[in-house]
Amino acid sequence: MVYLVGAGPGDPGLLTVRGRELLASCDSIVYDALVNPLLVDDAWIGRTSEAEKIFVGKRGGAPSMEQSEITALLVQLARDGKRVVRLKGGDPLVFGRGGEEAIALAEAGLAFEIVPGVTAGVAAPAYAGIPVTHRGVSTSVTFITGHEYPGKDRDQTDWSALARAGGTLVLYMGVSRLAKIATALISGGRSPNTPAAIIEWGTYPRQRTVTATLATLAETAAREKVIAPSIAIVGDVVKLRGEMSWFDRRPLFGRTIVVTRAREQASQLRSLLEIAGASVIEAPAIRIEPLDRAPLRAALASIATYEWLVVTSRNAVELLWATLRDLGLDARALARTKLCAVGPATADALLAHGLAVNVIPDRYVAEGVIEKLRERDDVCGTRVLFARAAGARELLPAALREMGAQVSEIEIYRSVPDLSGLDTLRAALDAGTVDLVTFTSASTVRHFVDALGAERAHTVRGASIGPVTSDAARALGVPIAIEAAESTIASLVQTITAHLAR
Repeated sequence: MVYLVGAGPGDPGLLTVRGRELLASCDSIVYDALVNPLLVDDAWIGRTSEAEKIFVGKRGGAPSMEQSEITALLVQLARDGKRVVRLKGGDPLVFGRGGEEAIALAEAGLAFEIVPGVTAGVAAPAYAGIPVTHRGVSTSVTFITGHEYPGKDRDQTDWSALARAGGTLVLYMGVSRLAKIATALISGGRSPNTPAAIIEWGTYPRQRTVTATLATLAETAAREKVIAPSIAIVGDVVKLRGEMSWFDRRPLFGRTIVVTRAREQASQLRSLLEIAGASVIEAPAIRIEPLDRAPLRAALASIATYEWLVVTSRNAVELLWATLRDLGLDARALARTKLCAVGPATADALLAHGLAVNVIPDRYVAEGVIEKLRERDDVCGTRVLFARAAGARELLPAALREMGAQVSEIEIYRSVPDLSGLDTLRAALDAGTVDLVTFTSASTVRHFVDALGAERAHTVRGASIGPVTSDAARALGVPIAIEAAESTIASLVQTITAHLAR
């Protein structure tokens, strides 16, 4: 079975529900250059097993693989018994050659399904605040491929007819041919003063919109160095951009922010930054590596003997819960155990498993936990299970012992270097396009400096989640320009937005 799936124009949120379901369950993904890389990322899609991924290029008329080869590949994969997603930018049947692939599959006697996608000709103008139709302004819209242009042999586009018809013209893949197309439209009777725009990288955080008139669009695009992929719009609807612009008015639009958090944890931070308009580079400095779970299993098997369980991260929560379930236990096993979480994110992770915390500090660091526990009279003389990361500070367990508690410390995970995004990060730093690098733990800072090198690391502008992380960064020579008011992801994003808002 082959599924011809539209990936949408770039923003991964515009992928259809059906498309995501197929990506999460197929055996093979054959994808184009204009597909957002997130859509073939197993973690983002929610795959539990890795799919075969085959990149076929097809960018700007210079494909990495010829169309005939792509079609033959789809046929072969299907004949091998695989469920194949052919992932195409935008909509597979709007200038996407999906029709050719569907016909070839039908001729080969193979089953296929077409999953429409959001086409760039509608989405990019919408993100630029330009409706392709609008009552009283334009009652029709024509989608045209720029690969058919005046002077080309057997040109299939009647530019004079389009010029006379009026309405909105949306031009795909025509950056290099704008001058010839504009000349043909003006010769056909379209006013040279007709409003026009060109949108580069539509729906991506790096989207850029350039406005002009039909007569000046090519010259303006060249002067502004507009590149593919771009969509051009010709028509009076362009004038509505002044009132309807929204995407490029978000507070962090045009800002580039690096997320160094472990990939497993980065989604919330990335999402909040992108909602605010930032372009996010994921360059995780660390990844979470679970340790031997035998000591944790033994402790949880006798959890009824502990009066307190102290948890300091979401990572610890998930590992605790997985181990509890492996033992055939659930939240009821902790009914008599008091729970202490270092902050609201950890408390929320516990609550998601039906575990409400008894203690959450006012300051979301170890010092805040200590202050809160010292106010209580039910800590002295109790047994405390402290599930922690390897290499974490000794401050909290030491303070618990000073309070008279018997503490059992179990290291359940450790942070190890992750170099998967290092090349992308170096290139962005060298190009001078990075506004901030975010740090959410001391270990993240240490691994970031080790991976990038001290010389480069000392040149970044850091944004820290809290004082412990800031101290670690400054000790390593990493400048911290921003520190969150509270040690939470939401507070970090709010502080960044207040600092960098356009």
